[in-house]
Amino acid sequence: MPEIEIHKVTAHIGARVSGVDLSRPLDAETVTALREALNVHKALVFDDVHLDDEGQQAFARHFGDITTAHPTVPAVEGAPNVLPVDSERGRANHWHTDVTFVLNPPQASTLRSINVPPYGGETLIASSAAAYRDLPEPLRRLADTLWAEHTNDYDYAVPHEAIDEEKAAQRAQFTSITYRTVHPVVRVHPLTGERGLFIGGFAQRIVGLSVPESGKLLDLLQSYVTRPENVLRWRWSPNQLVLFDNRITQHYAIDNYDGLPRRLHRVTVAGDVPVGIEGKESYSIEGDASHYTSVAA
Repeated sequence: MPEIEIHKVTAHIGARVSGVDLSRPLDAETVTALREALNVHKALVFDDVHLDDEGQQAFARHFGDITTAHPTVPAVEGAPNVLPVDSERGRANHWHTDVTFVLNPPQASTLRSINVPPYGGETLIASSAAAYRDLPEPLRRLADTLWAEHTNDYDYAVPHEAIDEEKAAQRAQFTSITYRTVHPVVRVHPLTGERGLFIGGFAQRIVGLSVPESGKLLDLLQSYVTRPENVLRWRWSPNQLVLFDNRITQHYAIDNYDGLPRRLHRVTVAGDVPVGIEGKESYSIEGDASHYTSVAA
């Protein structure tokens, strides 16, 4: 078996992995090595990957049960666990962690390049662990005490006046089930014990604060997540797969490719219920996601 090689891409996030054939079943030793690399680097990039939807799902299953494609958005036809991230279905370019509006968001996401524009279309992935470490001590102490309500029911993609009939239909689909869940602003990673800022675009309100107060505080905390030093800017090539730890990262798909075709396929791994620094778990206010995901042990 070729030896796995892991090369850092930036100081705080990202590594390229070679020496692993993702089209074959992986042995336990390889899975352990990849899991350890994911814990350290938060995002792993694999080049020269020749997978179909089935192969992508098989790879993701090495890390746990997989979810269905999305709680409300349709899957790839004939592949209920695969979400098409397609420019034809909208360009939701905003910072977020996948599906944080449910009680147990995915622990990990895989993205595979299907159709790559000749320029632009990068994915930004940020380390929320590095962001937490960057916080000044007074702000860190405050963040440790906060909880935030996450929801899918808000206009995150486009301003209201820009919504045409097609976008309105997409929004209606996205919010066809309303979810509201309260998560700790500082989440403890269940495998590493690292603390990370668990916020992003679906975090709409700090518990106990008004919406305007919440917005100011969330913007301040978010500014540490999106510092350039904490961000991997990944320029896609054909036949690539990116695996990232959804528990301690955020990401953003840049709409900078002039409306050219861009398509990735996403498969996500079921996650655990987030836990704050005092051991308290997240709790659901509205919306049942049991059709979407199991709860990881």
